[in-house]
Amino acid sequence: MILGNQLTEDLKTLKVYMKSVFKSKIGLEFLAPLVLTMIIMLVLLVTSRTFNWHFLIIPGLIFTVFMHMFLTTYYTIEGDVLQVRCGLMMNMKISIATITAITETRDSTSAPAISLDRLRIDYGKGKSILISPKEKRAFIHGILSLNNTIEVNYKKRKMR
Repeated sequence: MILGNQLTEDLKTLKVYMKSVFKSKIGLEFLAPLVLTMIIMLVLLVTSRTFNWHFLIIPGLIFTVFMHMFLTTYYTIEGDVLQVRCGLMMNMKISIATITAITETRDSTSAPAISLDRLRIDYGKGKSILISPKEKRAFIHGILSLNNTIEVNYKKRKMR
């Protein structure tokens, strides 16, 4: 029995040191307006009679900042910590032990989530954050494997 207890403790320790990275889902509701705006600006600049390459600098910088944010928004579970990373703007760490609930939502509040297919993470005393992992079920499973007291609320699926 002692060997069994030791093996259980070793597995818990191994789980604490595992690292899982979940990329953010990129929703068309965020990507399409950005791409469409950039295409319209390029067409207007190219067809303009007073075309000047300097006019591409500002739109190019804006596009670069947004693409960087799209490519570097991810959520990491490492040890007993959830790290939320969103481009250059956010790098937040949340203790998984403080998470009380995970709820599926389509809340459009500004958040480190690049899709409206989101999860609201409730933690601490009245705090919450919205995220949009591409693999929601795997993400929830990873969090629950470290804190099985978390309440999970799934959206009701519409039957057709």
